[in-house]
Amino acid sequence: MPNILVRDLPDDVHGALQQRAAQQGQSLQQYLTNELTRLVERPTPGELFARIARRSGGKVGLGQAVADLDSERPAS
Repeated sequence: MPNILVRDLPDDVHGALQQRAAQQGQSLQQYLTNELTRLVERPTPGELFARIARRSGGKVGLGQAVADLDSERPAS
């Protein structure tokens, strides 16, 4: 499995990460592995916009989509 080395990490950032790991009952390595995994599972804005662009050409316009969503919201 590959390794990552982060140089020149500020002391306060390192301390905050260690504290968060301890709060989760994890080692710093476990915590960072989970956080990095979570990070790559979320699409970047560029990836998200590309996905939206590939889906263009639908038959429902923006106005109709908004009206449909509004009709599904509970009355307040």
